[in-house]
Amino acid sequence: MKINTALILCAGFGKRLNPNTIKKPKPLLQINNITMLERSINLIEKLGINKIIINTFYLKEQFSDFIKNKKFNLGIHIVEDGKNILDTGGGILNMVNHSDENDFFVFNPDTIWSSNYQNEILEMEKIYFQKKLENILLLVNKNQSFDQNLKGDFNLSNNLISKKDNKDFIYIGCQILNKKILKNQNKRKFSILNIWNKLIEQKKLYGFQSLEKFYHLTDLKTFNKLKDL
Repeated sequence: MKINTALILCAGFGKRLNPNTIKKPKPLLQINNITMLERSINLIEKLGINKIIINTFYLKEQFSDFIKNKKFNLGIHIVEDGKNILDTGGGILNMVNHSDENDFFVFNPDTIWSSNYQNEILEMEKIYFQKKLENILLLVNKNQSFDQNLKGDFNLSNNLISKKDNKDFIYIGCQILNKKILKNQNKRKFSILNIWNKLIEQKKLYGFQSLEKFYHLTDLKTFNKLKDL
């Protein structure tokens, strides 16, 4: 089986990168002359995916202009959060409601994505379908993070995620989910963490370990170190 649609979360304010994000949304900031959004789209295309949905809110008009000018080879649909920003979970729910698909990749463009991740993500997709999972996250050991101030979020053992003990693993902004995990939400605005915590309690949240060095736009200080990477 194969996932046909990827979602990219682009609605945030990016306040930790002010003043750079006062007039430009964070996904359109450049690292070595390539925007974070374009890096995400390039990787998604290498994964063999032909449809992308992007959610927007802050400085939303810049995204449609950017996509129109770039003329990407795959279909990109923009969905607005609406009058209020919907947070990560609400944003994802709003996007999946604009698709007939059941399974989705979800990317956070804060990570500096490259083709180096291609094989790992395809292996994660294989496990997702083989084990008939509902959610799997791409994780990295915190020792692999460029920003050593980042603390771990989770533990990982035999692909199962928990929150006990040392929390040595960081979620790096790529997951696969089935829309059924969102079906009982009665709020438009909510964090995806609410979903993850429930799945952890049920021992149903899974992870796949990346061995790549993790580069992430944590804040302005980190961005200034990475911008010419």
